[in-house]
Amino acid sequence: MRTVLDQLITGLSVGPVALARIASATGSVPSAVGAAVLVGPSGAVIGSLSSGCVDAAVVESAGQVLRTGEAMFEEFGVDDSGGFGVGLVCGGTIGVFVERVNPDRLPLLRDLRERIRAGAPVALTASLSGTPHWSLRDPGASDGWRALDRDIDDLLSAGRSGIVGGDGCEDAVRPRALVQVFAPPRRLILVGANDFVRELTVLGAQLGMRVIVVDARPVFATAARFPAADEVVVDWPDRYLRREIDAGTVGASCAVCVMTHDTKFDVPALTVALRARTPLGFVGALGSRRTHDDRLRRLRAAGLTDAELAPLRSPVGLDLGGHTPAEAAVSIAAQIIAERTHATGRPLHSMSGAIHRR
Repeated sequence: MRTVLDQLITGLSVGPVALARIASATGSVPSAVGAAVLVGPSGAVIGSLSSGCVDAAVVESAGQVLRTGEAMFEEFGVDDSGGFGVGLVCGGTIGVFVERVNPDRLPLLRDLRERIRAGAPVALTASLSGTPHWSLRDPGASDGWRALDRDIDDLLSAGRSGIVGGDGCEDAVRPRALVQVFAPPRRLILVGANDFVRELTVLGAQLGMRVIVVDARPVFATAARFPAADEVVVDWPDRYLRREIDAGTVGASCAVCVMTHDTKFDVPALTVALRARTPLGFVGALGSRRTHDDRLRRLRAAGLTDAELAPLRSPVGLDLGGHTPAEAAVSIAAQIIAERTHATGRPLHSMSGAIHRR
C-alpha cells in the first residue's frame, strides 16, 4: 500500500476508491502481505497484486465493492483448470481484502503518510468486516482494539504485516483485523561467516527479520555462501556496527549475535554493541563456558563494567540439548523471541494459564 498511498489520497479528493490488499499469503506468491491495487470509479487501475494472475478477478470484485460499499475477502490459490481459470501459477495462496475507501478517510491517510515520511513506525489496522473500521496505531499504544493490543504490538515490533484476531469476521471479543505495518523490519546482525551463521540466516529470514552477515574475510563473506541473508558485508564487524549505530539504523529493534570464536573480531564487536547509546534489543555471543569466561576477562580488560556486560547473552541460546549448527540456530532464535516477548522459554505443558498472553 505504501507504493499507491499518494495516488489513493489524490483519488479520494474526487470520490470513493476501491482498495484491494493482500491480507494473507502462504507458499510461493508474487507479492507480499500489504501489496495493494486501487480501482477508481472509471475503472482505472493502479498497482498489481499478482503480475496478472488474479488481478482481473480482483478488479471485477473492486467494481462490485465500489457499487455496494460492502467489503469482501477472497482467496486465490493454484489454477488447476488447465490454465484458463483464475489462480496463481506460482503454487501459493493469497487472501485479498477489497473495500471501498471514502473521502472521509483522507485525514487518517494524510496522517499515515506524514508518519511514514518521518520514519515513525505505525500500523494501519482495518477490521475484516463488511464495513471496515480503521485506526492508526503507534507502538505500545491502545486505540480501541484492546483484545488485540498484544498481537498488534508483536507485528509492529517485528516490522511485519498480517491478520490478527478471531476466526470470524465479526467476533465480538477478538475481531479479525488486517494490520499493515509501516516500519523497518527487525534486524539480525550476525558477526562471522560459518555454518552456525548460515543456519541462523535461514531462521532469521523465516521470522521476518532483515538479516545481515558481516565478516572481514572476503573469501568467507560471500552472498553465495549465505543465500538467505539480505546483505553480506565485508568489513571489520566493530567498524560496521559503529557506523550503523552512528547512522541510527541499529537500536532497540536489532539483535546482534557474535558467532566468530575469534577474539580479534568478537571482543571489539561486543564492546561496540554493548556500549551503543541506544541499547540494542539483543546481544549474544556463541561459545563454550571456557570461551565465555575468557571473553568476559577480555571485555573487562577493555574497560567494560558489570552494568555494561549485564545485557550480554553468553553463551547464547536456550538449553535444548542440540549440537549441530541447525539445532544451535533454533536455540538462539528461540532465545531472541523469548527475550523480545519477555517470555520464560519454559515448556508450555509445565505452565498454566493462557498460552498467548495478553
